[in-house]
Amino acid sequence: MVQRLRVRYAKRGRLRFTSHRDISRAIERAVRRAGIPVAFSAGFTPHPKISYAGAAPTGVASEAEYLEIGVVSACEPERLRAELDASLPPGLDVVDVVEARSGGLADRLECSVWQIRLPGASPAEAEAAVALFMAAGTVEVERLTKKGPRRFDARTAVVTLTAGGVPDGDPHHPCAILRMVVRHVTPAVRPDDVLTGLRLVAGFAPPSPPAVTRLAQGPLDARTGETADPLDLDRDVRGGEPGPAVHAGDH
Repeated sequence: MVQRLRVRYAKRGRLRFTSHRDISRAIERAVRRAGIPVAFSAGFTPHPKISYAGAAPTGVASEAEYLEIGVVSACEPERLRAELDASLPPGLDVVDVVEARSGGLADRLECSVWQIRLPGASPAEAEAAVALFMAAGTVEVERLTKKGPRRFDARTAVVTLTAGGVPDGDPHHPCAILRMVVRHVTPAVRPDDVLTGLRLVAGFAPPSPPAVTRLAQGPLDARTGETADPLDLDRDVRGGEPGPAVHAGDH
């Protein structure tokens, strides 16, 4: 292996309902179709050297999924981005590719920025529920895991949480929009855990299923409470300095 490349890709539209296993298979097929000189592991069952970091759950859209791919001959990042993107199905889109320079990619993914659209929910009621949630010291929720039911605090991991409505939205068809920055902790606190917490502390229960999108993930900027681009540390133009914070409107 002579080069490692870090890839940011998006999972959009109906592809949000695709499992991570199916997405990884689609990416492996696209790598072969694009003729990318991917490296393989040794042993009796060699597999392509593609690793994933911080994959979003099934049913969730994302503008910021990441993987790393090892190749046996040097590739120009922008050309690889275009060729891989052209080989993937619509809705699975390659956004950015950089050559890995230093450090581990997974270590940089300290938090995620999430947006949750709640059709039929009152923005005013959402704002009131958010205020109660953020004022709470702890908000214990329960989730069924592979090891059975588990209780954990959904409040401490939430750095920021705000609520609003659709600009110029139809007053007869309200839609609340939540935006949150959540630290990556163990066990992971997911957007649905925060919604459970809002129901527990404020009785806030949206009438329709939520539409969840991950807008960004990366290093947490403690000063702004936002996240920076995790690939900026690999860009020559940055000179090793982290990039600006990523905001919800940046994607």
